Amino acid sequence: MHSIRFPSSARRRLLLAAGAALCLAAPAFAQAQAYPTKPVRLVVPYPPGGPTDIVARLVAQKLSEQLGQQFIIDNRPGAGANTGAELVARSPADGYTLVVATTAHAINPSLFKNLGYSLAKDFAPVSLLTSGPLVIVANPALPAKNVAELIALAKARPGELNFASSGNGQSTHLSAELFASMAGVKMNHIPYKGSAPALTDTMGGQTQLMFDTMLSAMPHVKGGKLKALAVTSATRSPVAPDVPTVAESGLPGYEAIAWNGLLAPAHTPPEVLARLSGALKKVLAAPDVKDKFEAQGFAATWTSPEDFGRFMTAEIDKWAKVVKVSGATVD
Repeated sequence: MHSIRFPSSARRRLLLAAGAALCLAAPAFAQAQAYPTKPVRLVVPYPPGGPTDIVARLVAQKLSEQLGQQFIIDNRPGAGANTGAELVARSPADGYTLVVATTAHAINPSLFKNLGYSLAKDFAPVSLLTSGPLVIVANPALPAKNVAELIALAKARPGELNFASSGNGQSTHLSAELFASMAGVKMNHIPYKGSAPALTDTMGGQTQLMFDTMLSAMPHVKGGKLKALAVTSATRSPVAPDVPTVAESGLPGYEAIAWNGLLAPAHTPPEVLARLSGALKKVLAAPDVKDKFEAQGFAATWTSPEDFGRFMTAEIDKWAKVVKVSGATVD
């Protein structure tokens, strides 16, 4: 075979071009391989002490151990969890500012008319972190002992049963609206600013029931101040194995889960996303992490960035239908 020979001037130009390309590619590759080289800010769009904050702090601690740099929690509550999300959407796409997203962020595109960001366009999915059911809790004086009896009672007394929520448009609100829509019943929504006052009034009888996280509600069930009617997941929760699902106890096909996931700004380098994804896979598989989340009613749930993206798209579509049917609005 004859080799192709270039004139010396052409060879020099090719070598210079190749060298320039390598110089451009090398820093980006080295940066991704070395990531993180400084502390990472993990924005939590909720106040300290809540379920999402608890999840974020454990994940931040374990990611710090995995990747050798601090992951620092930055609580930025407000505007239905939109304040923190918008901050991250406008941050540099370098992997050093991330946000913990929740079910609320899949609901908000259909609930708010003028969001300052697009969940689909302004973020790069990394992974789910946790998923878990809500639990339907009721004042002990409510005659219904299970979902079938609750539906019968609501049909007999249309618009008379009051259900509390942690706020308009929250998963605690729309999970109940989904229930009412599927069951063909009308219940009266009483929104609160957070789970704590909503639970207090449910225990006091001002409202009759609530859909809430297991972390917030189950201590009151164990203390006898509330009764648990059902969990909202497709399968029973290991935290409360004796509590049936909504689907098995009177409303087949019903499912609503609360979830947390990790997002980066759009256009974050794929190598950085892959490094975060790989570290999270190890973190969420660790027995101590799984045990701590399970004790709070969550399952540690790793997904690939692609699967998490598909999951969020499905959630946005699902909750858009519930918002439309329920006529839910924000203050």
